[in-house]
Amino acid sequence: MDAVQYLKARDKRLAKVIDQIGEFSYVGYNDNADSFLFLAREIVGQMISASVKKVIVGRLERLCCNNITPNTILNLSVEELRSTGLSKSKISYIQNLSTTFLENTIDFDSLGNLPDKEIISVLTSVKGIGNWTAKMYLMFFLQREDILPFEDGAFLQSYKWLYSAKSVKPESVTRKCKKWKPYSSIGARYLYKALDLGLTRIPIKEFLANSI
Repeated sequence: MDAVQYLKARDKRLAKVIDQIGEFSYVGYNDNADSFLFLAREIVGQMISASVKKVIVGRLERLCCNNITPNTILNLSVEELRSTGLSKSKISYIQNLSTTFLENTIDFDSLGNLPDKEIISVLTSVKGIGNWTAKMYLMFFLQREDILPFEDGAFLQSYKWLYSAKSVKPESVTRKCKKWKPYSSIGARYLYKALDLGLTRIPIKEFLANSI
């Protein structure tokens, strides 16, 4: 049984979402992808909407002549970085990330060989990278299949809709989504997709009654 069929068998509500959306493949990053660029973009995206993130990343790319690297970041002044819309703290975080890469403090080439928890521990040792950023790296860069992003606002918005949940405390979400294991990332991607497609604007009772 593949991941999607497994999730449908384990979670009747999620099965309705899957049936409505259909199976879709997520194209992630390949072996030659840039860990620094991914993490820098995720730091930009902390606590802001996807649309605002896109604008700020675009400005940063222009400042870096479409080549965001540790060197191009550190060659920019604080004033230049501030002009993109980055906060003072995020400027500090991105500069710190740049230094981490240049000094090879972390072996990113072999990081993917570690278990999920160890990767989170290594990443969160870098100032500016918290659990949310680390989990985004695991889910979307390394494409790990069993990551539950209960720190993520977009995920929680869909979660609350699907389960009519009153609590989004980590322990509550973890308990509710335990049935998804070992494919928590796949379940989460369907909730992201439901939000993107506007399904969460449909009252949940109506959605469950009318879905395929």
